[in-house]
Amino acid sequence: MRFLSETKIDFLGARRFGFVISGALLLAGMISLFLQNGPKLGIDFTGGTRVMVKFDKSVEISSVRDALAIVEIEGETFDFSKAEIKLERDKELGDLVSVRLPKLPETVDDADEAVISKLFDTFPENVPDDIIEFKLSTDTIGPKIGSELRGKAILAIISSILMILIYVSIRFQFKFAIGAIAALVHDVLITLGIFSIMDYEISLVIVAAFLTIVGYSLNDTIVVFDRVRENLKRLKQERYETIINKSINESLSRTVITSLTTFMVVFILWLAGGEVIRYFAFAMMVGILIGTYSSMFVASPVVVAWHNRFGKSKSR
Repeated sequence: MRFLSETKIDFLGARRFGFVISGALLLAGMISLFLQNGPKLGIDFTGGTRVMVKFDKSVEISSVRDALAIVEIEGETFDFSKAEIKLERDKELGDLVSVRLPKLPETVDDADEAVISKLFDTFPENVPDDIIEFKLSTDTIGPKIGSELRGKAILAIISSILMILIYVSIRFQFKFAIGAIAALVHDVLITLGIFSIMDYEISLVIVAAFLTIVGYSLNDTIVVFDRVRENLKRLKQERYETIINKSINESLSRTVITSLTTFMVVFILWLAGGEVIRYFAFAMMVGILIGTYSSMFVASPVVVAWHNRFGKSKSR
């Protein structure tokens, strides 16, 4: 039983409306990125400090975040409540808490010591008697390492897009590859722009989310293109746009079911998964919505535009 009965929506007829929506989202994101001099990069790319401490008795991450909302360093007040904080419960050592501090101005020294002292003083009943035993380690990520990670992250995204271009060109036709790549770039740029507008940091976890979005969006697009290829062989007398529209409508039920079920999972992760995974889940939610939309209103119209511009070619 199909989730949606046979639909006859004119997706290509609404492509101009879709281009307006995409253009507005892309423009808003680009303006935000321009005003902020690029995306807000996390400690993985800019450098920073990771502090690890040991609690003898159990402590909750929410309590640690509350304690780090106000940390005084050399007369200045800093809010580290939104930093990446991880809790690991060890039967022998106790609760191990790691805090990743962003890179601070050069005038600010000993931020790691200030955080350790703040936590030690805030939880006197949960920590060892000696602050030396409380502090486990302090690691610094330099800007050079951050720069290398940034380059590798960009290379990973570009490499994946190029491999997709080659695969889709071989599996289908080059014009389908152009449509798929246009949709993928569209999805990543809009998600990046929304992160900039929301003032969220880009970390290695978010880069992983972008690559996941690329795979998810491609999956939706390939399903539509596969149906297009079948219909091109079966409906040779129909207009090209008619075949594309019919293929999207025939794939619509599967697309909606897949998107809804996946969206529900990442929405729950965003709602109850905690601070560490929340931004990954948010990126996935945006990516699922934009990816579903782009397979119908970006990838397919680009294929039609390419077909009309350069003429018909035989289907593989």
